[in-house]
Amino acid sequence: MNVKKETSFPLTQFDFIKDIARFGLENDQEKLKDSLQEMIEHARKTKKTNLAIQLQSILKEAIRFHQAGSLSKTSSGIRFETPTSKGVEDLILDQVTSDYRLSDLICNPQIKESLDHFILEHRKKSLLEALELPVAHKILFYGPSGCGKTLASYVIAGELEKMLLVVNLGAIVSSKLGETSKNLARIFKMAASGDCILFLDEFDSLGKVRDYSQDHGEMKRVVNTILQLFDYLPQSTIVIAATNQVGMLDDALVRRFDTQIGFELPGEKEIEELIGLTLKRGVFTLGSKSGIKKLIQKAKGLSFYSIQKTLITAMKRSLYQLKTDLIPAKVEIDKAIWEKLIEDERSALLNSGKA
Repeated sequence: MNVKKETSFPLTQFDFIKDIARFGLENDQEKLKDSLQEMIEHARKTKKTNLAIQLQSILKEAIRFHQAGSLSKTSSGIRFETPTSKGVEDLILDQVTSDYRLSDLICNPQIKESLDHFILEHRKKSLLEALELPVAHKILFYGPSGCGKTLASYVIAGELEKMLLVVNLGAIVSSKLGETSKNLARIFKMAASGDCILFLDEFDSLGKVRDYSQDHGEMKRVVNTILQLFDYLPQSTIVIAATNQVGMLDDALVRRFDTQIGFELPGEKEIEELIGLTLKRGVFTLGSKSGIKKLIQKAKGLSFYSIQKTLITAMKRSLYQLKTDLIPAKVEIDKAIWEKLIEDERSALLNSGKA
């Protein structure tokens, strides 16, 4: 049973931390788990994506550890296979379930439609297989950093209630001859046996063009291995690959993906949606619409991540200006602060060569 708090204010992250500490010291596993789940939901609603994902991973790993057998079932009803080989575990960066849905993703309608069709195919997999129709299960995300590729992978995992295996490419790629291909085969075999989603971020580090000027024989073998593994992968296992440099991928490899989705920097409409989503609790406001339009124009050319990061920083600094520890009913964001943060972010990206 969840503990109810008598307070006139919504629960804060600090409240959840206090509960987690208390229940942990009391060794009350059920209340500890409930509090962690509530904190995950709070982090998700307040758009603290990384915190939510990390907490989900910690919780699911703890459940996996305490439950017996190779097949575990979480409190949300999601089943996943426990890896039995320590060597394979070393190749996985994270194993997470996700609560994210399509409504959490801000992008243009074409991207959302493509994702919706991909998800629908897997919900109708039995029907398609009965009619001997192929099921799209290999999807490539490409586009600039910070534009939703990783979040989209969590959305697919959340919508389909599948375990997402985030591959540790640093551990996969080996300087030993033939070892990278062996590591890939082990990962694909694990994903296939567990009916999971395999997420390969920075895929260009594995799938570089076979005649790339700085390439060598080992990379050619790796690309050929991936092509062969794709052919033997069951349709129930989904592979999501993401890259910022689609032009570096081997053409034969790109063609092997059933679905290819290009993510773009946000336009005015998407920036406006992002602002609304970030400010949806209603405590923080940006004042006049004319001032907001000017800031939206200033933010064009930046990624979703950069825009939201600068806005949240502006929210914090505007809050600090109140010089009080009391929780305010309303805070108007200082637009001059946000504008300066946007300019600083753009300059930093230009200086780093990422803009």
